[in-house]
Amino acid sequence: MKCFGLIGYPLSHSFSKKYFTEKFVREGISGCSYENFPLGHIDLLPGLIAGNAGLAGLNVTIPYKEAVIPYLNGLDKVADAIGAVNTIKITRNGGEVHCQGFNTDAYGFRSSIMPHIGRGFSHALILGTGGASRAVAYVFRGMGLEVTFVSRNPAGPHRIAYSQLTPELISGVNIIVNTSPLGMYPHTDAFPCIPYGFLTPQHVLYDLIYNPEETRFLANGRKMGAITVNGLQMLHLQAEKSWEIWNTP
Repeated sequence: MKCFGLIGYPLSHSFSKKYFTEKFVREGISGCSYENFPLGHIDLLPGLIAGNAGLAGLNVTIPYKEAVIPYLNGLDKVADAIGAVNTIKITRNGGEVHCQGFNTDAYGFRSSIMPHIGRGFSHALILGTGGASRAVAYVFRGMGLEVTFVSRNPAGPHRIAYSQLTPELISGVNIIVNTSPLGMYPHTDAFPCIPYGFLTPQHVLYDLIYNPEETRFLANGRKMGAITVNGLQMLHLQAEKSWEIWNTP
């Protein structure tokens, strides 16, 4: 039996197990299972892999997309460029185990955001500075968009605090992407503190969160006429890319 799974902490928000379990049934895939592996600390990963001989692949979610890298044997070029991993391919040769890191978030985000990119789009705001934000920035920069990160504790270039989000800045951006966990189940009343009153129908709001389907962030944008997109399609796309990676020799 081949086993695949998800590591992160906590995992109550995740649909990955449900997605892959249904995929296996729908597509008649036998001899495979998908499990959640909530790890209280990333240093538990080697023991998880060593103790599960059938484990052939993992997805990685909050808060380990960057912290997992030192535990891997190598990265593909996209994961290396982004500096974050959300997919691990595990191969075993006798007693040797090789763990290769990939980033399918970039693929999923690019494919799902492209229909909403208009002519003249030039500037994106990214809320949050975790591993997922790196994939989003990688995609936008590849499209030629300027990127500004918004963080509670800004440090470094192209980063500002939420208190610096002026009406002028909001009116000058085309897309705002929430990569933070604010609003994720079960804390569905939370939302990023941005000046929603200055949003217009020319703005696109994208939330990487997919549980709930409409976060407060998206609901606030919709009330102002903004185009709103949640992360469910991205989840499906990155999951299918992960499956492709795990099953490519």
